[in-house]
Amino acid sequence: MDTSPHKSGFVDVSGIRLHYLDWGGSGPVLLLLAGMFSNAHIFDGFAPRFTDKFHTLALTRRGHGESDHPETGYDIDTLTEDIRLFLDCLHIDRAILVQHSNEGIELSHFAALYPERVLKLVFLEPAYDRNSPEYKAIGEKWPVIQYPDEDGIYDNLSDFMYHYKKDYPANAACWCEAMDANLRHQMKISPEGKVVYKATEGISKACAETMFGYTPEYAKIRTPVLSIFPIRDNTYYVTPFMTKEQQAQMMEFFDSVLLPWTRHCIEQFRRDVPHAKIVELAHSHTYCFITQEELVYNEMRRFLLDL
Repeated sequence: MDTSPHKSGFVDVSGIRLHYLDWGGSGPVLLLLAGMFSNAHIFDGFAPRFTDKFHTLALTRRGHGESDHPETGYDIDTLTEDIRLFLDCLHIDRAILVQHSNEGIELSHFAALYPERVLKLVFLEPAYDRNSPEYKAIGEKWPVIQYPDEDGIYDNLSDFMYHYKKDYPANAACWCEAMDANLRHQMKISPEGKVVYKATEGISKACAETMFGYTPEYAKIRTPVLSIFPIRDNTYYVTPFMTKEQQAQMMEFFDSVLLPWTRHCIEQFRRDVPHAKIVELAHSHTYCFITQEELVYNEMRRFLLDL
């Protein structure tokens, strides 16, 4: 059930409709951008906290949630242009842009192309360079955990949700109304009566190709930047459904592979954006604005109010 106090709307850009949520508020525009394979509803619990000082919005990129799902337009230039056109449609000259997870590719590119449209930038998850050889090596080492009792075909949303949480224990560990609403808006019922993702395989592939093929232009960023780096806790990524060996494998990967690489990313970002404020969150989670909401909110508020 959608209980967040927002208004829902659409804008037409380049022949497609983009969905957005508007929590209202007065002051500078604060635009929240959902990550890859997510949508504006992921901010349902977090966004209303900023409306006392900011006009707070969240945008769902094409191919996600309630936005249109064209088969093309998932290259970095088009995705970034979608944001610019969205701002134009709402007559917003300048905004604070806040990204979560993989949306950082648009954030970086937008700041490089249109610095005059950006008041401040906030990265709400590690600013990774997913086009780097180091990251691609990380992906190849990620433990693959498979459950033999799953066929990926579900007749109802409850069954789908159960298996989703089983397959993504990190998301299950921080499940909340916003996570529930986010996933529901990603799904649809097929003509055969099955629960499926709205995004086709082609859309997912195109999004992944952009994410892994773009080198962020962090060194071109001149606006004030807050980058919150959650140091992910390995315990979020194990589940009782795993064997003891699988649990140990997952935790070893995080400790010996992912943690050193995260440290490398922090130092790289510090070099590329020397004026950025960097906050490290220990024992954290990809969805740090859910699992450590108060801490993230306070860091953002201090940074944003210093306008």
